[in-house]
Amino acid sequence: MPAREKESYSIRSVDNALALLEALSEEDEELSLSRLSERMGLNKASVFRLLATFERRGYVERRQGSRDYQLGPSAYEIGQKLLSRMGLLRKARPIMEKLVRECDEAAYLVVRRNGDALFLDMVDNIQQVKVVSLVGRRLPLDSCAAGKIFLAYDDSDEGMQEQVLKEELEGIRRQGHAGDCHGIGEGGACLAVPLLDAAADVVGVLALVGPEFRMPQERIESQLLPALKTAGEVISSKLGYLGYSLQKTH
Repeated sequence: MPAREKESYSIRSVDNALALLEALSEEDEELSLSRLSERMGLNKASVFRLLATFERRGYVERRQGSRDYQLGPSAYEIGQKLLSRMGLLRKARPIMEKLVRECDEAAYLVVRRNGDALFLDMVDNIQQVKVVSLVGRRLPLDSCAAGKIFLAYDDSDEGMQEQVLKEELEGIRRQGHAGDCHGIGEGGACLAVPLLDAAADVVGVLALVGPEFRMPQERIESQLLPALKTAGEVISSKLGYLGYSLQKTH
């Protein structure tokens, strides 16, 4: 998009809000309203309204008895989530590439975004016939194998699940994987396994996606699922999960 066109879509209030967060992030010490106003070239009333909004949402805070401002816990949480996600991408990518070389089907890294499964990254295969790229797509958690992994390992969702789905999710958790046809679109098949961190929380899903005709049950059991599970275990180990190594020692 040309720079002039980007400028036409710019929203001044959002620019100012982001500039305020950037100003606070660049200083180790707290900043006063006057100093922030001078630094941003805005009047105090405008800066105060931004600060009040951010303070209410936890992105800015003041120590008790202080009039000066600093970044709050919500800003820290977003930074931690970004770092975690970047770490997940960095650790998963080489394993995904190896998995694609072994199976010649597309590998996806999927993360949870509220009530959806977000297909965050993909390593493609060299097949001529393939499923249309899902990168950037969001699908409801209960509509696809990758999303059902998140539901299966999330106890907080149990009360909201219908009985049929609950039984399916129990099976997924027991087996350690999920699979479906058409969940990602007509003619597509998907296999998925959880990616666990040091706290045994599911931080992502590793999935193999391909045309249904190329993923018959025999191939799934003999090649695809063993390779996918091994790749998922390797990534989980890199994320600090010790469960798989403990299982192998018993």
